[in-house]
Amino acid sequence: MDQSARITDYLEAGLRAANLRQSVIAGNIANMATPGYRRHAVPFEEVFADALEKGKPVQYGDLLDQVTRPMTGEVNEIGNDVQLEAEIGDLVKNSLLYKTYARLLARTYQQMEMAMAVGRDG
Repeated sequence: MDQSARITDYLEAGLRAANLRQSVIAGNIANMATPGYRRHAVPFEEVFADALEKGKPVQYGDLLDQVTRPMTGEVNEIGNDVQLEAEIGDLVKNSLLYKTYARLLARTYQQMEMAMAVGRDG
């Protein structure tokens, strides 16, 4: 696999992970008043680092398998550990990551198009 294909694969994986993380965060917020609910998280960075180390692509199934319940937050009186402020912070951070992946992917495709145009014209 050539370098540009590998880069696009990783950027696309980042987009998929950010999309999944957005859904998980939305689910956490939706369940913040549900008794006994424990928040979920998507540890994409760990999955991504492992894939990079092994030189393999990040599969969507790998991400779904990694949705976890950290069980590290303080539990309130109804047995729920969702903290709205933390979830909103994660939502903002995740939105910025998604935009970054999308912009990098768009730029990568633009560079490929420019290279192909030069190859046709040159």
